Amino acid sequence: MRRMLPGLIALAAAMAFGLWALPRLPAEVVSHWGIDGKADGSSSRNTIVFLIPLAGLAVALLFAVFPRIDPRRANYELHAGTYWTLANATLIAFAAMHALVIGINLGWPVSINRAMGIGVGGFFILIGNLLTRIRPNWFMGIRTPWTLSSDSVWRKTHRIGGYAFVIAGVILIAMGFARPAWLMMTLFGAAMLAGLVPVVYSYILWREEQRAKASASRPVSSP
Repeated sequence: MRRMLPGLIALAAAMAFGLWALPRLPAEVVSHWGIDGKADGSSSRNTIVFLIPLAGLAVALLFAVFPRIDPRRANYELHAGTYWTLANATLIAFAAMHALVIGINLGWPVSINRAMGIGVGGFFILIGNLLTRIRPNWFMGIRTPWTLSSDSVWRKTHRIGGYAFVIAGVILIAMGFARPAWLMMTLFGAAMLAGLVPVVYSYILWREEQRAKASASRPVSSP
């Protein structure tokens, strides 16, 4: 857990902010927004003060456990910096989301769609820049049957996946500034781009690799 200290500090700060805000919040607070960015759901103030920080702690525990139980745990030493950077970024994202939700309920004049577009877009760009450094493992990265069966397919897929995530992130940030009301549709399209393109590409690479192996293993006919 020591390697997640920045993220845990961010979660603790978010929790402290929530506890400070608790008596200042109404009994029922906004906890859900529709695709147009307008509030359409509520919950108790205790829920929003405690739920996201506790969820963040659960995620931190998973990040701590994965390197110990992964069948390919030896690779974690090869991408340790990348792994813990992503872990801390994820926890900081939880903390920022917590502060945003509470702040809006305190009256901050913030557009939830704009903030989410910029925040999620930035997170996508970070992921895109980290993907090429991730070594094969069972818990992090683009894990398909084809990337997990071939280190070469893993490497090439993550290179393309990095580009896809960065492009998707740039689109989300641009939309967050230009057309916040379209965020949810844009987010769906960006997720499809970042998720589907690498999956399809990994299958194509694997098929090409299998064909090359089959061709190389065929006996050469004598003249």
